[in-house]
Amino acid sequence: MDWPISEVARMSGVTARTLRHYDKTGLLPPARIGANGHRYYEEHQLLLLQQILVLRALGVGLPEIGRILSQQVDEVDALRGHHRRLLVERDRLDTLAGTVSRTIAELEQSRKDGTPMTINRPENLFEGVQPSHYEENMSDFPEHAEEVGRRAAAMSQADADAGHRERTAQMIRLAELMAAGHPADAEPVQAEIDAQYQALTQLRAVSAEEYRAIGVSCVDNDAWRTAYETIAPGLAAYQRDAIEAYATTRLN
Repeated sequence: MDWPISEVARMSGVTARTLRHYDKTGLLPPARIGANGHRYYEEHQLLLLQQILVLRALGVGLPEIGRILSQQVDEVDALRGHHRRLLVERDRLDTLAGTVSRTIAELEQSRKDGTPMTINRPENLFEGVQPSHYEENMSDFPEHAEEVGRRAAAMSQADADAGHRERTAQMIRLAELMAAGHPADAEPVQAEIDAQYQALTQLRAVSAEEYRAIGVSCVDNDAWRTAYETIAPGLAAYQRDAIEAYATTRLN
């Protein structure tokens, strides 16, 4: 039995665009190409797709996933390894849930007292949060994800940590601007968005429409939204609106 790409996309939640990209890069070729030019997948490809999605959820980049799949021999052994990593991820998510719970309690207390929440130790907001998990979760932007993966593979741990700290600092600065009442199109906010855009274009060219789509993903992508909302409720939508304003006024 085989399934057309549209059905595989529906079952897995992966876009047909991403599946075509996986084929183009050799990560997941279809079982066959029909006379109509459509891609068809069999059970073996579905099992490989499951492994790819599990590894993506664990924050593994596409180049590394390709290496892992090429080295695998026994599917059961591979799944056992993925299962162990998922158990580790479960523990990380438990930690993240505790972090979010503490932040909710602090925000509720600050609202009850009528005083703004003071962040004395910002790093405490990010226990269990790994920026790579939401930055690499770019299923709708496979070309960009591939470039991010290539750059990440060449980075030292010190460089990667520095990058994570800077991106965390950017998110905190944006949260502070939101808390101060600045609208999404205010100049200080747009300056932060411009810095983010310039960082993106160092990887590859990003059109106005693609940047808008990235902004929408801050809300629609579960991993990205969680990362933003961990810092401050409403921050994901604020980032999206700020990107929309930036794309409209500076990129069109």
